[in-house]
Amino acid sequence: MNAKTIAGAVIIVVFLVFGAYSFLDSNVEYTDIAGAMAKGKKVQLKGTWNKDREAKFDAAKGQFSFYLVDDHGKECQVVLDGAAPNNFELATSVVAKGRYVKEGYFHANEVLTKCPSKYEAKASEVMKPQS
Repeated sequence: MNAKTIAGAVIIVVFLVFGAYSFLDSNVEYTDIAGAMAKGKKVQLKGTWNKDREAKFDAAKGQFSFYLVDDHGKECQVVLDGAAPNNFELATSVVAKGRYVKEGYFHANEVLTKCPSKYEAKASEVMKPQS
């Protein structure tokens, strides 16, 4: 075999390994708080922000923390590296990507918010079919 064929094969293998690693790293499953605590790996935690508990930004650490309640009513503290996401105060639901750490909180590297859409019709505004 010549050197060009070997070099080409090595490049293809490197790209395949990198692609597989990137896919596995981005393929993160949704779970609840109990599942996040049990798995100990990177997951997506879906829930709502508990507005009755304190949400604050610690400028010294560069971290924003808040409390999330999952669909089963279980609550945990979420600590995000960075500032609060845009429109966090308007969020109807929150998805935190990260892992539950042994210190007893969910350490997120990304938080996504779902806000009410200005395009969604309210029940009273929905038009009734005309006869």
